[in-house]
Amino acid sequence: MFLKGKRALITGSTSGIGLAIARALQAEGAEIVLNGFGDEDEIAKLREELGAEYINTDLTTVEGAEELMAGAGGVDVLVNNAGMQHVAPVEEFPVDKWNAIIALNLSSAFHTARLAVPHMKQAGWGRIINTASAHSLTASPYKAAYVAAKHGIAGLTKTLALELAEHNVTANCISPAYVWTPLVESQIPDTMKSRGMTREEVMNDVLLARQPTKKFVQVEEVGALAAFLCRDVAQNITGANYEIDGGWTAQ
Repeated sequence: MFLKGKRALITGSTSGIGLAIARALQAEGAEIVLNGFGDEDEIAKLREELGAEYINTDLTTVEGAEELMAGAGGVDVLVNNAGMQHVAPVEEFPVDKWNAIIALNLSSAFHTARLAVPHMKQAGWGRIINTASAHSLTASPYKAAYVAAKHGIAGLTKTLALELAEHNVTANCISPAYVWTPLVESQIPDTMKSRGMTREEVMNDVLLARQPTKKFVQVEEVGALAAFLCRDVAQNITGANYEIDGGWTAQ
């Protein structure tokens, strides 16, 4: 229970990767603040399961990020996980989708971090973990906004690591390849349409095509790595980008 007495905020934590990270950190004693959308009854069950608080704001806006951080109070572990996706050729990519993806996947992480850092510095301990993606290191067609945002997250993480290095605060990325989550599943219809493929073809020839293990990453794997990065033995791991990608970026 190495996180006993620590407070952890995980954005986008009502399902998928974020929920797995919340469960992993709670298992190590952390007080959890959940954030995200979903069915009210399901969220109530998660709050009861984790003994967690829940704050839902619009993280595509500065005001929403500030409201979240004000409600959460001082947090010792900040996990920026909230994200969205849209798939389209660049010349057809809707400008509103570009703006929303950059705002949620990148800018919200800047805003939550800038507001979390003062408490971490004062406490002399902190962990910032950003969910990036294999797309923080490589690109795929039809994902201009997502790839741009995830490359930005990797750069933001390195900058935070350097600025906070002398304050016992680390900042790292976790970069999964395809994890079977609602976000990934929601990409399939758009990819089917844009590429003229069946669902099975998208699964095998697009999603797992560049993943040598031919296995989807499990959310529990990401949660376990996030928990490890919070340990004291990880105090000198900062500015790193950990791929959980079945060998994708090794190619």
